[in-house]
Amino acid sequence: MSKLEIIYGIHPLIEAIQSKRSISKLFFQIGWKKKCNPYYKKLISLSKRENIPIHIVPKNKFHQLNNKNHQGVFALLSPIETYSIEDLLPIFYEKGKNPLLLILDRITDVRNFGSIIRTAACAGVDTIIIPKKYTALISSDSIKTSSGALFKVPICQEKNIEKTIEYLMKHGLKIVSATEKSNIYWYKIDFTGPTAIIFGNESNGIFPKYLEITSEKAKIPAIHGISSLNVSVACGIILYEVFRQREFK
Repeated sequence: MSKLEIIYGIHPLIEAIQSKRSISKLFFQIGWKKKCNPYYKKLISLSKRENIPIHIVPKNKFHQLNNKNHQGVFALLSPIETYSIEDLLPIFYEKGKNPLLLILDRITDVRNFGSIIRTAACAGVDTIIIPKKYTALISSDSIKTSSGALFKVPICQEKNIEKTIEYLMKHGLKIVSATEKSNIYWYKIDFTGPTAIIFGNESNGIFPKYLEITSEKAKIPAIHGISSLNVSVACGIILYEVFRQREFK
């Protein structure tokens, strides 16, 4: 599927959520509450339970559905299947893998997102973990910027990244944060064992709570008054250090 699929109408959306379809975003037309009925309430309840981002938008957002009975609501379906890390991690271990995971904390720029996924596929990353909210949309644009790598690296969408980090630590992974708030350079970190690397938001970096529970912090220096590298560039530098350590011992 090269483009985001749009579905609309209350009952089709309820059915899609109950069928565990991967929904990227849900849109309600301004004024939808005036039409509120039990089915709308059920749709809202299901969306909150599944942590699906909800947006209230003006009527012009529905222009492509002008001749459709959309009932003031539509959703974008993800063009790829997403997973839970609790399902994938045991499979990695059963296959004898030395897992390498990425955690992308609120990466919102679709070009950065796509570039990271492309690099991750080249460097042998086993899966990429993203939050269900506050992240770049999995779309035809991100597929294009990743050069199709979105179809090669499994994407896990998790409701609670903090709990996900704790789960990974409990199951033997070292958690490394890529941050300038460290005195340890990236090449001094041991990446040879099971590892998850966190890369943070383009503006604010990694959420402070995640830094607190991180096993180690890796710094890439920057000079000439520049505070940090572009996140996709930093990702490439660190991932190929992991590759070097694992492949050229």
